[in-house]
Amino acid sequence: MIDQKTRELLRDELRKVAPGTRLREGLDMILAAQTGALVIIGDEAGVSALCNGGFSIDTPFTPQRLFELAKMDGAVILDRDAERIIRANAHLVPDATLTTSETGMRHRTAERVSRQTRALVISVSQRREVVSLYLRGKRLTLEETVVLLAKANQALQTLQNYRTRLGEVMNRLTHLEFDDLVTLGDVAEAIGRFEMVRRVGMEVERHIVQLGTEGRLVRMQADELTANLDEQYLLLIRDYATDPAPRNASATLLRLGELPLDRLLEAEAVAHELSVVAGDRAEQHVRARGYRVLAQIPSLPSTVVTRIVERFASLPAMARATVQELDEVDGVGMRRAKAIANGIVRIRMHASL
Repeated sequence: MIDQKTRELLRDELRKVAPGTRLREGLDMILAAQTGALVIIGDEAGVSALCNGGFSIDTPFTPQRLFELAKMDGAVILDRDAERIIRANAHLVPDATLTTSETGMRHRTAERVSRQTRALVISVSQRREVVSLYLRGKRLTLEETVVLLAKANQALQTLQNYRTRLGEVMNRLTHLEFDDLVTLGDVAEAIGRFEMVRRVGMEVERHIVQLGTEGRLVRMQADELTANLDEQYLLLIRDYATDPAPRNASATLLRLGELPLDRLLEAEAVAHELSVVAGDRAEQHVRARGYRVLAQIPSLPSTVVTRIVERFASLPAMARATVQELDEVDGVGMRRAKAIANGIVRIRMHASL
């Protein structure tokens, strides 16, 4: 299993070998010639300690130079940005006692070097014509562009379906919020739906990174489907968390992101992350503060939103407030109070449709 931190590091490193990059061009040339290669990128000090032999060249990187140097038996070592070739024909001697799941000599060396250093290690298999990336001992195999596009389009379809379902769940939640009928189970369902969309979005993002210049259209569609997603998610957390401060909401979002999906649908698990009183049940009644609804009203500063929430404490109380009561909140004013009252009515009517 790959943890979240390593997954993010791998995603960043994938950009270096995505279609359209010079490094990918060089790797494709090696694949086409069926010569095989071992390429090390970054952590020059750590990699140098494992080198035996070879020669230092320190020359600008070009795909053609990588292709020619890969014809030799040793590894080709690049700087962190893959802009310069530091060493070629280098014999690597990693710790032989490190466990490895690989069988081929090149791949065994690649995995062990990745365990001993912070470098990205790329192994091109001469026989199988496969490019494998190793980072922190974890392996990722590059897939063909056609295969990646098919997977990306399938993930996009799933993302679209999940986003549609999320919209339905949030409309229902808004309706319940105005009627003061929200339960902890309703909040857990909404959070679970947000997480499902976010996680599929991350999967699409991984495909986009690997596609490089070939993923422009996929990127445009994914950006449209995930627009304002995290902002809405944070506002939902602020509506129900014991501490609604933005910093606490961000920390809560990160913790929820680490929970297994089946746990996200459990009211008790969600209650724990929101720091709601222990012993909660799915049927427990909860009230929204109104952050998410107020965010839908144009030209309403965050400071004014905070004062309104502090004044009325919950969305139902806010919805019952008169224009005069809204006007009494510091920083609102009569004109803005009317806009808020009208906006709340409009949002409530839309949620009831």
